[in-house]
Amino acid sequence: MDKKSQTELEAATFRRFVSHLQQHTEVQNIDLMILADFCRNCLAKWYTASAIEQGIAMDYEQAREVVYGMPYNEWKDKFQQEATPEQLAAYNQKQQAKDD
Repeated sequence: MDKKSQTELEAATFRRFVSHLQQHTEVQNIDLMILADFCRNCLAKWYTASAIEQGIAMDYEQAREVVYGMPYNEWKDKFQQEATPEQLAAYNQKQQAKDD
């Protein structure tokens, strides 16, 4: 596969992944952090870093809007739930295991 085709496939896969996350608002960021060690905010940080590496002016809030499909505060108000004690414990346990 040539580099251009690979880049196009990667871009299409990224768009599909972001769309999937946007459609599944029931999946909370803490759940993603517990299971996969990244969340929508991490993805936005990576997006911002990639833009900067390419010389494209992009800030974190702009990247979050790309990932969330709306301004972050709007998404947060509509869909973010308070983390449960169980979720926080699982997240803290995972972080502790990484530090060991």
